[in-house]
Amino acid sequence: FSKSYCPHCAKTKALFGANGNTAKVTLETPPHVIELDHSRDGPAIQACLLRMTGQRTVPSVWIKGQHVGGNSGVQALAESGKLQKMLYQEGKLPSAPLP
Repeated sequence: FSKSYCPHCAKTKALFGANGNTAKVTLETPPHVIELDHSRDGPAIQACLLRMTGQRTVPSVWIKGQHVGGNSGVQALAESGKLQKMLYQEGKLPSAPLP
């Protein structure tokens, strides 16, 4: 989940190769980005995300149905190599919070 004008969202989208950027991680399919500021339901979706995750800000990154955080967390996962492993891990992500 993103907002088109958000600089942190732009960094996350670049990491995943959205909007024509070269991906810094290998993906089997293109990322699915929902621009909340382009959706009539954007405020309601963001309120729901807050209830679900406790995170008020965007980007709100989800992988395999699990919330993994915002830009700084996802960038740290990418730098450590953990993000790539998560993307290709068999089955679902662990239920424990990610570091």
